[in-house]
Amino acid sequence: MRTSSTPITRRRSILGGLAAATVIGWSTSHQAWARESDSFAHTAASLPALDGTLETSAGVTSTFNHDFGHMVTGACWAVLRPGSVRDIVKMVDYARAHRLKIAMNGRGGQNGDEESHSCYGQAQVPQGGIAIDARGLTKIVRIGSSSAVVEAGVTWAQLTDAALARGLTPPALTDYLHLSIGGTLSVGGIGSTVARYGLQIDTVKSLDIVTGNGDLITASPHCHAALFNTALGGGGQVGIIVRAEVALIPAPPKMTVFTLYYNDVSAFLADSEKLMAEKRFEGQVGEIARTPDDSGWWYKLEGQAYWRGGTAPDRTALLTGLHDERASATIEDLPFREAVFRTDGDEAWLKENDFWGQPKPWLSLFVPASKAKAFADLLTAELNGDDLGAGFLLYYPYPTSKVTRPLAVQPSEPTAYLCDVLRFPAPGADIDRMLDQNRRLYDKAVALGAKRYLVGAIPDMTPADWRAHFGIRWKVLVAAKRRYDPAGILTPGQGFFG
Repeated sequence: MRTSSTPITRRRSILGGLAAATVIGWSTSHQAWARESDSFAHTAASLPALDGTLETSAGVTSTFNHDFGHMVTGACWAVLRPGSVRDIVKMVDYARAHRLKIAMNGRGGQNGDEESHSCYGQAQVPQGGIAIDARGLTKIVRIGSSSAVVEAGVTWAQLTDAALARGLTPPALTDYLHLSIGGTLSVGGIGSTVARYGLQIDTVKSLDIVTGNGDLITASPHCHAALFNTALGGGGQVGIIVRAEVALIPAPPKMTVFTLYYNDVSAFLADSEKLMAEKRFEGQVGEIARTPDDSGWWYKLEGQAYWRGGTAPDRTALLTGLHDERASATIEDLPFREAVFRTDGDEAWLKENDFWGQPKPWLSLFVPASKAKAFADLLTAELNGDDLGAGFLLYYPYPTSKVTRPLAVQPSEPTAYLCDVLRFPAPGADIDRMLDQNRRLYDKAVALGAKRYLVGAIPDMTPADWRAHFGIRWKVLVAAKRRYDPAGILTPGQGFFG
């Protein structure tokens, strides 16, 4: 399996003994964190006074040196558990002064399984670097009638429950809600309502950001717009998001979920695009799935219709004019909260059956609609049941005009499809083969005009690949990097610049 790991050096073994001692600072000459009793303590630059803590014990740092993908190993030697935003400002200044890398670690998950939910080391830092524990910033500051102000470590699950208590909901929710808000805003955040509301980054009204220069800046579309637009979906390259104001809308009491299965890919794609264009459903997703007997593939279309007050949606009207040759269909009424938290049940099953903790070589792409059938055919020819394991292959359309933030780069067509190969392989699966498959599929998708989503695992990405991905936005990203992180200390795991 491909890994990016750092050997445990003699200096690292010194740090392992710091569990019961207070670290006093970084020694550039010894390339190590020092405590008062160390012989080289006099060479260490003193840490700033913190409201929280900086921890360097191996027992702490080891949990920050892997992520949800379990394929790439980082080498952070210190974990900042911030007691305030001031701590992040101070430690970014400190990191810049001593040429240390630093990155926010979103700590997604629940029930003791919190970890970065990047899949391929995107939130990792190299030897000596500092990981920031996002769970130190978990205040829901304010919930108003149309927006909420939250710290970056608040999860979408926490915000959703708090908003529902007031009859509100975030308009754009990821399928899995136990993710930090700052984390998804750094990459995009996609879910079933993308055709209505865009990505989660399209629902943000303002951000508080600590730049790589150590400046705390409030940015919005009208104030520090360049920073705002490169922080959202920019992979953490220009600053650390510490607070966000995100939109809220009235929450429905219930949701009616229509699940339609097709044997024919053309009928599935045509109905998916028809429903999207006519805006029949508030939420719409699609999936290429193995047939129940695992003999091949079929195609699942899910429409989510919100109840208004106590009124159920017109089921007949919502399905009028679609292809008749569907393999099957089900319709289910669900309380709204139960509907948006449905993947909690999937998580429990995956954990019980030993899939959750396995390596997960995911592949996430945006495919132009004109090539959707060609790429779907390529996927079903290339993949088999073992390639997904207990996972999913999401495939559904949305208008690219709904994605308004420039670094969430889209295909140059009015409609695109999310293609999300969410693999949960069985224990012992050939992960290297799957990574090679991801690279091959990515190259073929790019040749068709596709773009990648920043999550996922695509090996051997080069700066040239990233320049091609960002296209005309590459110069925008480079200029913002030079302006807001000239020392290049932020979020190196993305690998945009080599």
